[in-house]
Amino acid sequence: MSDWNEKIIAEFRANGGEVGGQFAGAPLLLLHTVGAKSGQARVHPMMYQKVDGGYAVFASKAGAPTNPDWYYNVLAHPQVRAEIGTDTVELVARVAAGAERERIWTAQKAAYPGFADYEQKTTRQIPVVLLEPAP
Repeated sequence: MSDWNEKIIAEFRANGGEVGGQFAGAPLLLLHTVGAKSGQARVHPMMYQKVDGGYAVFASKAGAPTNPDWYYNVLAHPQVRAEIGTDTVELVARVAAGAERERIWTAQKAAYPGFADYEQKTTRQIPVVLLEPAP
């Protein structure tokens, strides 16, 4: 894990889910995944959007040409955990498609225009991943 992520994770945990800097005021969660190839536990700080029945996260990778590693982790191991504020919840990940994806993605770009910038930087469709309560 990068030092940058480690600092955000430490700040998140020390401040009940709040962080400063570029994420000040933004909804942030810590997504716990299992590595698709390594099988190792991973933690990824990321912005989220509250949606009916759960949360949406975005595999933007700042507009890079490839999806982030965590995206492949949730495809391989959809049972995940997230720290949201001071709570930790068990969730199941699934990729949104069609009208569902478009509705959520459009709302995210409107609320946080940086995501529209990411979209302009890449030719791939940025995946929207839904995190829903585990049964």
